[in-house]
Amino acid sequence: MGELRFFCAENAVDPDRLWIWEKARYVDENRRTWLPIIIKTENNFQVLMRQEDVTLGEALSPTQLMPCPLPLMWQLYPGRRYRGSDSSIWRVVYHIELRGMEDMLLEQLPPLE
Repeated sequence: MGELRFFCAENAVDPDRLWIWEKARYVDENRRTWLPIIIKTENNFQVLMRQEDVTLGEALSPTQLMPCPLPLMWQLYPGRRYRGSDSSIWRVVYHIELRGMEDMLLEQLPPLE
């Protein structure tokens, strides 16, 4: 009979900052690239950030970018929260690494009143 293999996902270290580099590509402080996948439902706004090594072109300035619902930059704050350059707050739902691939799910929190 064949061998049954189980893989265990591990918690990964959250990047301190994520900057938009070009359309649909972010870069962290270690120059690793992250690709966003937007998940929008009636009640939630989430983004799955997948760390994937891709070739980067020239960095674009904010005026060269098309309008995007995501912040141009995220900065990690205590409590596994990110603050966007647009002052939005995002919580880290999970950040796992499995077989060398990282996925980080961020969920936008309601604005503070």
